[in-house]
Amino acid sequence: MTEASFNVSDFEPVSGAREVQRISRPSLSYWQDAWIRLKANRRALISLYIVIGLLSFTLLGPLLWTVDPAAQDLDQVSQPPGADRGATIVGPFQPWEGATANAQVSGQEGAPAEIRLAEPATTQAVRLLWDPVLDAAGYRVYRNVFPAEEGRALGLPLAEILSPDRVSFEDRLDLEARTYYYSVVALDPIGEEFPDFTSLPVKVIRVITAEQAVERGLAKPGALKPGDQVQLKLHPFGTDYLGRDLLARLMFGAQVSLFIGIVAPMLFVLAGILFGSTAGFLGGRTDQAMMRFADFVVALPFLLFMILFKIAFGIGPGESGILPMLLALVLLSWPATARLVRGQILQIRQEGYISASQLLGAKTYYLVLRHMIPNTMGVILVTLTFAVPSAIFTEAFLSFIGMGVAPPIPSWGSMCNEGIKTMLSHPHELIFPAVFISITVLAFNLLGDGLRDALDARMRSTE
Repeated sequence: MTEASFNVSDFEPVSGAREVQRISRPSLSYWQDAWIRLKANRRALISLYIVIGLLSFTLLGPLLWTVDPAAQDLDQVSQPPGADRGATIVGPFQPWEGATANAQVSGQEGAPAEIRLAEPATTQAVRLLWDPVLDAAGYRVYRNVFPAEEGRALGLPLAEILSPDRVSFEDRLDLEARTYYYSVVALDPIGEEFPDFTSLPVKVIRVITAEQAVERGLAKPGALKPGDQVQLKLHPFGTDYLGRDLLARLMFGAQVSLFIGIVAPMLFVLAGILFGSTAGFLGGRTDQAMMRFADFVVALPFLLFMILFKIAFGIGPGESGILPMLLALVLLSWPATARLVRGQILQIRQEGYISASQLLGAKTYYLVLRHMIPNTMGVILVTLTFAVPSAIFTEAFLSFIGMGVAPPIPSWGSMCNEGIKTMLSHPHELIFPAVFISITVLAFNLLGDGLRDALDARMRSTE
């Protein structure tokens, strides 16, 4: 066998470096991972944007929409959004003497044959004329916003004319740009109505004098003459029954509602954190005694204490009770947070890093503030988020029944209380504050649900 000869050149050096497949994942903190999980929850993210929008509406809105929420626009009372704002320029109001006729000469039996307008009907005045009725001792004039029918009420009685020869009437009572139905009924000598009546639908035109237009900043002096058209002030959400701008009142009402809805939960959640963490860390009989006191507070009736606080602060019926409401919420709503925090503290204090800190000489306040409470922040934030809509709804309910914020101070609850009185004829006065309450409560609830899923470590992905 021949031995093969090898040369060094026959070999190639082998590199020591090898390509190794590396799977790298960026390190994420607890809050970064929670934010990623929250963004993946579309409902919670939309709710977060809605909450930010509501806060912007509350804080920045009054800076952009600088309308006084107490200012009255008497030319646009209870106007819905998008209503016609046009007005015709007319001359100053001129008194009207009316008309008379001899009923025994030109009268007819039963009801007036015809009701007519003495001149075009405007928001200044509606002037009616009618034919006299034989044997009538007078007339009664009605106004309605619905057509008059047999067997139904004819509407609002405007006047009772006790002269059979007086066959005219001038209406100047809270006239709006709409259609009214006027009815005239003859009266017998003892004041009883004849069975027949005559009605007339009247379409009222909105008018304004040139001087009024100048005073309200709608035109410059001397720029208008009778017959010209002007546009009244814009009210995007309409006006209420006193002619106040609903958008401005919703903005200022949001400040009251969100102030109570955010400040009160922050205060009673903070009180619950301190109480629950102390009870959970100390444990034993102290823990049991503190939790029995929390159970006692839960049993106290909120509405009764609200009434007692109003009496103690000297707040009478019809006056705003913002401070008693805030105090009642803070003093009676903390036990739920205290129970949650206590349960978390009882669990955390058994962890090894707590024992290590104690061996190193850490003080009690340091353990609670540095280790325990920060590790319960997820539960605390979720609790706070769910407490906000509850406080907002409580404020709205108390204001609605007249025990919270009272007019003229606007809040969403008090605005609902005012709007329910005109719900059938002007529903926008109730719909807008009710929608804002509903959206706010729903947004905070969905946000709290998303935060609970994002901050719960047991629901985090293990991939």
